[in-house]
Amino acid sequence: MQSAQAKLYKDRNLQIVFGVTLMAVLGVSSITPAFPRIVEELKISRTDVGILITAFTLPGVFLSPFIGILADKFGRKRILLPSLFLFALAGMACALNKDFDTLVALRAVQGIGAAGLGALSLTILADLYSGSRRAEAMGLNASILSIGTASYPLIGGALATLAWNYPFFLPLAAIPVGIFALLRLHYPEPRSAEGLREYLGSAWGYMKNIRAVGAFIAGFIVFIILYGSVLNYLSLYLGLSFDAPPFIIGLILSSMSITTGIVSSQLGRMVKSVSITNLAKLGFVAYAVGLALLPFMPQLGLVVIPVVIFGLGMGLTVPSLQTYIAGLAPSEYRAAFMSINATMLWLGQTAGPLIFGLVYTRANFDGVFLYAAVIAAATAIVGFISGKVGVSKSHDATRDS
Repeated sequence: MQSAQAKLYKDRNLQIVFGVTLMAVLGVSSITPAFPRIVEELKISRTDVGILITAFTLPGVFLSPFIGILADKFGRKRILLPSLFLFALAGMACALNKDFDTLVALRAVQGIGAAGLGALSLTILADLYSGSRRAEAMGLNASILSIGTASYPLIGGALATLAWNYPFFLPLAAIPVGIFALLRLHYPEPRSAEGLREYLGSAWGYMKNIRAVGAFIAGFIVFIILYGSVLNYLSLYLGLSFDAPPFIIGLILSSMSITTGIVSSQLGRMVKSVSITNLAKLGFVAYAVGLALLPFMPQLGLVVIPVVIFGLGMGLTVPSLQTYIAGLAPSEYRAAFMSINATMLWLGQTAGPLIFGLVYTRANFDGVFLYAAVIAAATAIVGFISGKVGVSKSHDATRDS
């Protein structure tokens, strides 16, 4: 196992996918530690600052399916490269702007570039590997994603200490990633030879499978909870309730991502003894426990405990769902399939801040975290009762699609 893992790390294509994955999560996690500074400097409300997340994620809701179709018909790289460059340049424009309304518009443009990055990285990963190596690669990719989400709050928090807009320069890192993808990403890209109508009909046939629908809904709920309660309000909660500076906020958020990375890196081993369905369900249990404990922590240092528990849930749930969904359709339909999943995730990211913004106006921070805990607990209960969330217990997650 160790030798296989070492060989997997050495694959140049996989390393480039890791770079794309790091860019896919940069647009939100790097700026949330700056929210208290943004509220202060731009004279906006605590509720309005969440629009910076919504504006960024909303394009993905509408564009992801079309990006997937284009990637299946014309190739992954032809869609990936312009997406990376647009993401980078729009991010720089955000950093150079000081008007909130214009900033929101630029975030939407940046979101157009980011709309396909996550789905395309997972599609390429599924194209590259099959069987148990796919599960292992998905877990490793989730670990890399967690390294990014652990590092970006620290980097963003440190930069926000200097100036509120400095974190918005970070997406410029997508330019060298795009150059490497252009020059060094080489693999035979699967493309659909069907006409558009036949292609759409075949793809839809795979998507309407009940197991796929269950996995899509589970991912949707994960991202409502993550982006609505944790990423949108945890930094504000720490800043206002404990007077925590941006760097400490970033450090606490990073503890969640580090835990996620450690847990997800073991996916290849865990699926040998526990079904992916049960791993996903246990993840929702961890969400509920962590969020329920969060409002009752009396000291800043103790907040790390529920945050780490939440990170454990992310490490169990996210790569498990990704691995399963990646194997539900043949390669010639995979980009569209993964893009529909991405659409659900974008929708969760977009709806989360709006939903929990309403909760916050009526129940403050305690209501936000406790309401999210109830949603997570309810999802886990439904999953255990129905057996329909994620994958069936009998499904072998290490099989080739």
